[in-house]
Amino acid sequence: MNSATPQPAGAGQSVLRAERLSKAFHSADETVVVFQDVSFEIRKGEFVALVGESGAGKSTLLYLLAALDTPSSGEVYFGLRRVGSFNADESAVYRNRELGFVWQMHYLLPEFTALENIILPQLIAGCDFSAARNRAQGLLEEVGLLHAGGRRAGELSGGEQQRVALARALANGPAVLLADEPTGNLDHQTAGRVIGLLERLHRDHGLTSVLATHNLELAARTDRTLRLADGRLTETLSESASRTVSKAAPLVN
Repeated sequence: MNSATPQPAGAGQSVLRAERLSKAFHSADETVVVFQDVSFEIRKGEFVALVGESGAGKSTLLYLLAALDTPSSGEVYFGLRRVGSFNADESAVYRNRELGFVWQMHYLLPEFTALENIILPQLIAGCDFSAARNRAQGLLEEVGLLHAGGRRAGELSGGEQQRVALARALANGPAVLLADEPTGNLDHQTAGRVIGLLERLHRDHGLTSVLATHNLELAARTDRTLRLADGRLTETLSESASRTVSKAAPLVN
């Protein structure tokens, strides 16, 4: 890592932390508060589910954690550093090297092969092409698609596309994996295989993972669950205890 790379916390410590995080959207007629004063932390090695109905703000919260959006108020921390303090270069390094992001849509580049889609983020990070190719092939083998490396995105099934997207998310050895409804467009059987793969990659790569989903069956397979509803965030611990970790957000007209 170069000197511009934000440094994560050590083992067992907080990797991602939100402090009194709020997000509102404004229009000419009203201000809609998605959530307000949300505080939580994700510790190194955890696999955490973020659940809630469509429109509850799950994706918005992930975007804030990834520095893809800015909060209306409050702070996001990566390790000991405040994400809001990153300059443009540091934000780019943070997203490219420290985070892996998997979306509901795979967003593979259609003009490139599966292998090339995994090589590209490594080249952006300054990796040697030969090393990038070798790592991409290794990741394709991990997700069971080494044989499909020369096929373009449109030639792959939905499940295969999402598995390539998972491999691409891990291309630069991220500390954190953020997944936004990664099985939302898949049938039940394929979704089960993808979530099983997520679990294995989380373990084998020593990741800290946050999975946004409305699927409670999938959420039950994680270490703990954060639930967003009506602007309120609650946490379900492994022993099924639940506690409120933020206050409700109002709707301001």
